[in-house]
Amino acid sequence: MKKFLIAAMVLLSTAATAQNATQSITTAPAVTDAPGRGTIATVHTSAPANLYDLDAQPIEQVNPLVQRQFLSGSQSTITKWTVKKGGVFPLHHHSYEQTTWITKGRCEAFSQGKKYILTAGSVLIFPPNVPHELTCSEDSIDIDFFSPQRQDWMDGVPSAAATVK
Repeated sequence: MKKFLIAAMVLLSTAATAQNATQSITTAPAVTDAPGRGTIATVHTSAPANLYDLDAQPIEQVNPLVQRQFLSGSQSTITKWTVKKGGVFPLHHHSYEQTTWITKGRCEAFSQGKKYILTAGSVLIFPPNVPHELTCSEDSIDIDFFSPQRQDWMDGVPSAAATVK
């Protein structure tokens, strides 16, 4: 999983931000020169990829059972939710496509009259504006990808889970 997270973070653009985000990783052994690799002669760009450690991002205690860490690129946001047993994301919707990947634990998602059982390795995709809610019945790790980027979070708007006491 760690290799996947690092690969996903490399794809984040130079606009990556989070609340007090740590600096990108720019030195060996994680980043070294590789002349001639990863280039296409007819594609020119001045924006390099940036490597981050998601686990090194600030941890926000969203509610007593839910923590969040996130990074945003120019077109997407990656979020790591650390959820204790009983953690809830109440019914909500948003304009972002959301891909939810459970990497540890067990959660139940509800959307449009359906119940989805999510366990480690499960991926559930919510199209934009589709109402959904989630309850974790075990300690869980949930990696969410949002597109476009969560500008609302970068502006300080709280997560839907913040309404749970």
